[in-house]
Amino acid sequence: MEVLWYIIIAALLVVFFVLDGYDFGVGIIHLFFAKSERDRLVIAKSAGLFWDSNEVWLVAAGGMIFMAFPTFYASVFSGFYLPLNIVLWLIVFRAIGLEFRSQFAMPLWRDFWDKAFGVASLLLALFFGIALGNIVRGVNLGSVKHGQSFHEAHYFFVPLWNDFNPLSSDPGVIDGFTVTIGAMAVIALTIHGANWIVLKTNASINHKLPAVIFRLSVALLVLTGFSLLLWTRIHPNLWHNFITNPLFLFFPLVYFVGLFGGVLVHKVKGARYRFLLSSALIVGGIVTTLVAVFPVVLPSSNHVNGPLTIYNTGSGTYAMSAALPWGILGVVLLVVYFLVQRRLTAGKIDDMDYGH
Repeated sequence: MEVLWYIIIAALLVVFFVLDGYDFGVGIIHLFFAKSERDRLVIAKSAGLFWDSNEVWLVAAGGMIFMAFPTFYASVFSGFYLPLNIVLWLIVFRAIGLEFRSQFAMPLWRDFWDKAFGVASLLLALFFGIALGNIVRGVNLGSVKHGQSFHEAHYFFVPLWNDFNPLSSDPGVIDGFTVTIGAMAVIALTIHGANWIVLKTNASINHKLPAVIFRLSVALLVLTGFSLLLWTRIHPNLWHNFITNPLFLFFPLVYFVGLFGGVLVHKVKGARYRFLLSSALIVGGIVTTLVAVFPVVLPSSNHVNGPLTIYNTGSGTYAMSAALPWGILGVVLLVVYFLVQRRLTAGKIDDMDYGH
């Protein structure tokens, strides 16, 4: 049951980052490239029509983690208390930036909320990437100092930054490795957002975005190589699961197909295919990471306490079995909601009413 629930929750999180990921990317493109009011309005609308339904997938995943892996949930939400609060405020400002910008026809008002939308989107992409980096790198479980554990083995508290060295036994949220993963997330989601804008709008900057995607893809390719070098320094057994089961190599292949799709963006005809390639980039990257660390959900940076896994943080077979029908029902409702919304917002959204 632990593996089944892990797959369900991982699938929800992947869908969230594919769907809300383009909202983050749209915000970044909006911040740096949208100059005319027409472009700002249309590009903001391409996120505004979808952001609230896209975030439902994150809420569902959070609830299922609480049910299936309560020890992991409690550990992470207490240990990452400060960055999670920062993420919460960024989500708030991104949403109200979208909702408030058109309430008054005042340039100063619109500029302020446009900046709130763009900066919050940029920082959210960065912090979600940093969060993934922390899950890969691990934390000082049990607050071990000088070989002695001062708390329970599942307890930790991570300051925002402590030692920029990712090999430290007591790292902070931000270090060299997690910032690298954060930068990769920003670039990948910006590529995804650019493809979404081309797919769903007739913005005047659409003809410029393929060149932006190409440059970002080249930068992401370089960062991918650098991150793999760092990762092998932190966890030398990085490739163990892939060697044990070569079928898992399919997921890195999906990532690199999406990545080279961005590098060869000028040769990919059709906005829909470009969007599918950037979706593959996100899916491949996240699933490859989860497969590499499985069954660990939070590694330990010390040698006193072992990592948190799906087996030592689970709620038990009975609880998981009892919750399974309700979880399936919830996922079905999410899918129906998604399909209905996509049917109502099919095609270009330039002339659609945002409903302010």
